[in-house]
Amino acid sequence: MRLSSTFMVLAFAFAAIPARVDEAAAGDLKGHGGPIKAIVVSRDGGRALTASFDYSAIYWGLDSSEPYVLHRLIGHDAAVNAVAFSHDERLAVTASDDGTVGIWDLGAGALRHRFQGHTGKVVAVAVSPDGRWAASAAWDRTIRLWDLDAMTPGPVFSGHSGNVNAVVFAPGGDTIHSSGHDGTIRSWTIPGGEESTILRHGWGINTLRALPGGRLLFGALDGTVAVVDAATGETVHAFEAYEAPVVASAVSGDAAIVAAGGANGRISIWAADRWRTVHTHDNPYGPVWAIAFAADKRSLYYAGLDDFAINLSLDPVAAFEPAKGAYPRRFQVTEDMDLGERMFAGRCSVCHTLTPDDANRAGPTLYHLFGRKAGSVSGYAYSDALRRSRIIWSEETIDRLFTVGPQHYTPGTKMPLQSITDPQERAALIAFLKSNTDEPAASGPGSSKQ
Repeated sequence: MRLSSTFMVLAFAFAAIPARVDEAAAGDLKGHGGPIKAIVVSRDGGRALTASFDYSAIYWGLDSSEPYVLHRLIGHDAAVNAVAFSHDERLAVTASDDGTVGIWDLGAGALRHRFQGHTGKVVAVAVSPDGRWAASAAWDRTIRLWDLDAMTPGPVFSGHSGNVNAVVFAPGGDTIHSSGHDGTIRSWTIPGGEESTILRHGWGINTLRALPGGRLLFGALDGTVAVVDAATGETVHAFEAYEAPVVASAVSGDAAIVAAGGANGRISIWAADRWRTVHTHDNPYGPVWAIAFAADKRSLYYAGLDDFAINLSLDPVAAFEPAKGAYPRRFQVTEDMDLGERMFAGRCSVCHTLTPDDANRAGPTLYHLFGRKAGSVSGYAYSDALRRSRIIWSEETIDRLFTVGPQHYTPGTKMPLQSITDPQERAALIAFLKSNTDEPAASGPGSSKQ
């Protein structure tokens, strides 16, 4: 039995949740303008990378009392879903909803190369131990290899019957393992791509991590977290099942502890010697999209609906911490909203503010939208299509935008592909924008505080 992982995760993510407003605390990674999808920490613990819905990745310095932004990596045309360090940690590899894989020079903070070839969103990346290959997994049912020495495309591996959700290199670097919506874990030799099926779980497998001794840690849509032997497919250990889809996992640098995160906000941490539970942390404002251990294992970073990653103490163990974000989030629809505000919250607020500050979100501010030429906000990295556009934003042009969809009204734009077919909903959204884009909003769906 299989269900859509997106459907099940969103059912947890957007369920009714209690309201609370707090700010990020010391030690948290604060700088993105949208939910964080992935986190990775360098081997020495002095640097980190995060990937976000805001179309960017951030390269962080962790070698002071407060994390700081070294470089903001901007170059994708859609959400960034995954990120990895190269073997020497001089490069970053990113994966995006735009179907591309980015290679970044971390010293300069610049995009070095952008690989194209996938025909669906890319959701996972990994780098071989020798640094030769980057591997990417995508929702076009393929895994692709990219030669990081020559900066050229490598082999393409096909065999999964559904979206591919995860990819990892075996310790020797001559094999990769992948998992996907079809409920299987598969093995592929490099470079030939000879395929074998390690496990048929039945439910979609969302996360996959390599462990020493040829073992794999996986998390699945039905709440299963287990360790399997990659050579035999036998289950080494099965943990107590989650009551929600497992959407994140992590392994410490020395593989002494492992963790999993669920769509219900639960984080579980186990010691790898006897698989005993070390700690559990419940965040009622889940899901947990990403987890990464600090190098000293005294804390971990996790991310969910917030625009920042939370630093959770493991030594000493943190007691339950109240939510640090603004809940409900700006993009979560609540019953007290009128139709226009509801449309803005669900359709626009995750990417746009109503204030002069864009708050590092994926799209430009909508402040003073009406009468503005498309592609004209200073400092925003517009697509060429929008920069060349002659559109002036008005009630008529905004209505047309959502009637036919951005992909038809402004071909080549970075705007998410969406339309609003109901004329009443379009009219309500336009009326809301007319009333809220002339002056900064103090709070609400478009405020920079959410």
